[in-house]
Amino acid sequence: MIALALGLLIGAEREFRGHPAGLRTMALISAGSCMFTGLGLIPEFGKTVDPTRIAAQIVTGVGFLGAGSILRQGELVRGLTTAASIWVAASLGMAVGFGYYGVAVFVTVVVVVVLFALKPLEERLFRRRGHRRETDPLPDELPQ
Repeated sequence: MIALALGLLIGAEREFRGHPAGLRTMALISAGSCMFTGLGLIPEFGKTVDPTRIAAQIVTGVGFLGAGSILRQGELVRGLTTAASIWVAASLGMAVGFGYYGVAVFVTVVVVVVLFALKPLEERLFRRRGHRRETDPLPDELPQ
């Protein structure tokens, strides 16, 4: 439940900004990572399960999810922050699964602050950067 709640916090920011990977996605990624990590720690499995191998597979699998959220439209690349958020949500679930609750809560707060606070600062400081701003037309709205 802790992992799910932390994922919801990150998902809330993504949802607030209108990105496709929002509340449900981040919550499920975080809870699922926690579940896989916790299963690797069950003593009944004995030496047959290595929790670090499970963690490595979580990182790999979530990498594919994140890659699917990245879109390229000409020279414009979108979805990198969403992909990074997916990756962080998985790491939070793993931290909770290993019992590092304080670390997971602290990192969640830092990530949410970064996602909310840095966007306006980034737009103010880097106005002429190569990425599209909110006022730029979408590719399908450009004159042909």
